[in-house]
Amino acid sequence: MHALKVYYKEIRISTHNRFELIDITHEVEQIVEESGVRNGMCLVFAPHATAAIIANEHESGLISDILTKIKELTDPGSSKWRHNIIDDNAHAHIGSALIGADRVFPVINGRLVRGTWQNIFVVEMDGPRSLRHIIVMVMGE
Repeated sequence: MHALKVYYKEIRISTHNRFELIDITHEVEQIVEESGVRNGMCLVFAPHATAAIIANEHESGLISDILTKIKELTDPGSSKWRHNIIDDNAHAHIGSALIGADRVFPVINGRLVRGTWQNIFVVEMDGPRSLRHIIVMVMGE
């Protein structure tokens, strides 16, 4: 019988643009290694209502394409969004709701499992922000 380990760490990032993808793959992999978990799961969570987490290829054209599509889907600057009366960021809340603020990855033999072309990104949709917190929690044995 193995004891369940739970290890977490926070990644802190700054963003520089209203829309941006920030690759945090290396930091997440380091946290999994530090955790000592051999087999389990890794949760990557953005505790923000205007950001999201995705896994995809780190290629500049694709990054631009993803940001273009997010803008098309969320329609920033639209006068139809009621929330913009309070705070001009309804598009970012909608984007976070559609994309999701978390992703879960398997941990097998002490390593984060992701596809060859899957890097982990924070999706900023309401930047720039001086500080975004990303929680990485590794659970397993």
